[in-house]
Amino acid sequence: MSKEEKKGFLHYLYKHRFLIGRRLTQVSIMLLYIGGNIYGWNILKGNLSSSKLFDVIPLADPFAVLQMFFAGAIVAMDALVGAGIILLFYALIGGRAFCSWVCPMNMVTDFANWLRVKTNIHREEWQLRITRKTRYLAIAMALVLSLILGMPAFEFVSPISILHRGLIFGMGLGWTMVLAIFLFDLFVIKNGWCGHVCPLGGFYSLVSKPSLIRVDYDYGKCTECMECVKICPESQVLHMVGKHSSLVSSGECINCGRCVEVCNDDAIYFSLRFLEKSKEAVSHEGK
Repeated sequence: MSKEEKKGFLHYLYKHRFLIGRRLTQVSIMLLYIGGNIYGWNILKGNLSSSKLFDVIPLADPFAVLQMFFAGAIVAMDALVGAGIILLFYALIGGRAFCSWVCPMNMVTDFANWLRVKTNIHREEWQLRITRKTRYLAIAMALVLSLILGMPAFEFVSPISILHRGLIFGMGLGWTMVLAIFLFDLFVIKNGWCGHVCPLGGFYSLVSKPSLIRVDYDYGKCTECMECVKICPESQVLHMVGKHSSLVSSGECINCGRCVEVCNDDAIYFSLRFLEKSKEAVSHEGK
């Protein structure tokens, strides 16, 4: 490999560092679940709804546990502790990172979005108009149906759970649900499932607003190319771009890092919430 090729390859890796990191994380988590359930590895056993880490630490989907409460089920202490661990991690540290770094459906919807761009299906006039608030309505519907039916309603139809269990134990007819989401994102609306409909994504949007890890924007460095807004699957969270410096405060940001990767001005970067407060204090003292 020549120096130019090596430099180009390293540049490619750098410009896709978060994408590569997300895919490695998603595939690694899936492999650990497969190893735990099929080969008996004592790292991750169970599924995304209920797991055990190192055969000791319980982990559970807090939205699934909430549905169980509404369904009138008696929730085991392990599930409560596991849900608390996951809830605290995303609410206080990781933000809505589950959607971009863990969820297996993210790979399916990202592929659909990539095809939209490559085939020009992504044109605005070709897509259905659905408000992003639909996912919050889906949360309410899932909880009401859980109450009425006496079972965690979304868990029985969740494409996330269907795909995850299918990859471990075999898809069966589950592939039809995954295909439906893929086609929905490809032909109906850009980022349709994750950005507009998924109640689990909506749940994490609500609880992750206080999280520590944040995308930060420096207006002083920005040349207003708007590439970050174009590529962001939740573009509404970048409302400050071209206007003023600010942290992304919305819980709807999935911390995928796409905006950071495409910014050639280094105007967007990951930061920590308390660092922004420190910068504001220093700026105020300077004045």
